[in-house]
Amino acid sequence: MIRTKLSIFFSYFVQNLSSRLYYSLNELTAGLISLLLGFFISTGLSTIPGQTGDWGIIAASLIVAAIELVSKIVYSNKKKYGVRINLLNNLKIGITYGLFVDAFKLGS
Repeated sequence: MIRTKLSIFFSYFVQNLSSRLYYSLNELTAGLISLLLGFFISTGLSTIPGQTGDWGIIAASLIVAAIELVSKIVYSNKKKYGVRINLLNNLKIGITYGLFVDAFKLGS
């Protein structure tokens, strides 16, 4: 079979797409696990300090400080960060989302 420029382009495109798709699916899976782990951690963060009743303000201030610190790290520069920073950001998003869901459960 004759190898034309079009066939070379398509073979290169398919190989490149499959390698990028593999890495993006790997990052997507890790990101979803990190998001769900953050949601799980938020359930513990909202129930454990609330048992005594006097640790609520301190726990809330520590959670807000940690979330703001992660946001400062992630969003301070425009450069592309590694997978670990993205996983930390997904964990932060999961914790924030879980706390909002718990607040809506308590409010209803």
